[in-house]
Amino acid sequence: MKHVLAAVPIYNERMYVEPVLSEIRRFAEEVLVVDDGSTDGSGEILAARSDVHLIRHRENRGYGAALRSAFHFAMAHHYEVLVTIDCDGQHEPKFIDDFVKAAATADIVSGSRYLKAFPSDSPPPEDRRRINQLITGRLNALLGLSLTDAFCGFKAYRVEVLRKFSITEEGYAMPLELWVQAARMGLKIVELPIPRVYLDESRSFGGALDDARTRLAHYSQVLRRSLERYWPERLTAWEEISFD
Repeated sequence: MKHVLAAVPIYNERMYVEPVLSEIRRFAEEVLVVDDGSTDGSGEILAARSDVHLIRHRENRGYGAALRSAFHFAMAHHYEVLVTIDCDGQHEPKFIDDFVKAAATADIVSGSRYLKAFPSDSPPPEDRRRINQLITGRLNALLGLSLTDAFCGFKAYRVEVLRKFSITEEGYAMPLELWVQAARMGLKIVELPIPRVYLDESRSFGGALDDARTRLAHYSQVLRRSLERYWPERLTAWEEISFD
């Protein structure tokens, strides 16, 4: 059995893909890139590399779909730990080993940009900080979790537990479906602090989701839908808890 796979979902990351992958390769022997239908030349850069595994989606399907492909690859190739790390320069690969070590005693290790202050921290875009805070609070109240950062893409998973998930959300709301299922199964979840780095505050969530109110409403809908599907008993809590 292979031990660790680092998986990197990308979509139009031409500016970052080469330096980020080179840095990740310093800390991970096995790297998978899931190219989610890039059209900016990222694919040509990836084709020139022989030191990474590559999955290509013909069309852009979404962040959740890219992670689902990474999950399936890790399970099919019998890795023990899957580390997911974004390709936009926000995550520092030097922390990969910390995530792998923490996964020895946890099912999911999730990065948090708010658990600890680092001298190098960037101020988060206000709408992203507010939405993250609101949704994280809802998750904690509904699921009995104690998260501080619901949306950080830097994570480590014990691959064995990935077999228990049914991921259907293909966009940026995918973590909400994952958290509902993880809490329902009683998985052990720990957070690790990571620096807060924002290199491009104008990055798009895609279409209508670039509007903060629309994005918050969408996340709320996905959370409620996930409760209905995977943990309907918690819908009573949804009605009782005020989210104002």
